[in-house]
Amino acid sequence: MNSDPAVDATDARILLALADEPRATVLALAQRLELSRNTVQARLAKLDHGGSRERWIEPRALGYPLTAFVTIRVDQHRLTEVSDALAAIPEVVEVFGLSGEPDLLARVVAVDAEDLYRVAGQILAGPGVERTSTALAMRELVPHRLTPLLQRIAGAGQSRRSAARSRPSSR
Repeated sequence: MNSDPAVDATDARILLALADEPRATVLALAQRLELSRNTVQARLAKLDHGGSRERWIEPRALGYPLTAFVTIRVDQHRLTEVSDALAAIPEVVEVFGLSGEPDLLARVVAVDAEDLYRVAGQILAGPGVERTSTALAMRELVPHRLTPLLQRIAGAGQSRRSAARSRPSSR
């Protein structure tokens, strides 16, 4: 098993630069970060492989201003069926398997309260679903973010490079 992180310090620096300037060209990123154009291009290709930019889209912009979290208790023997049924509901935007009670946590978006009621009913009617509980998100207090983690990773890479430069060479 490879213990190396999928995103290293160089990747983190590139992602932070893109967060500051999302439309930056490969050449501009290379110059800003003092990396070769080929390095930046290869790293971006690696980061884009299999990645999704859907997190950039706010459900509100799609006409879904309500967010709710639905906890779901399921028949464990039917977990695959439950997962498939949840994936078939467009308003279910994320599902996490949990330890303990409940079994699943689904993030759901809706147009209004009546739409949320409809979606919650679809979830409850799914195969293997035993019980649900729905909580409406009133306000987002800390939005989805990775910048602090990227800064930590980028900083760790900077520290290693600084330490390597300050070490006396052993010739």
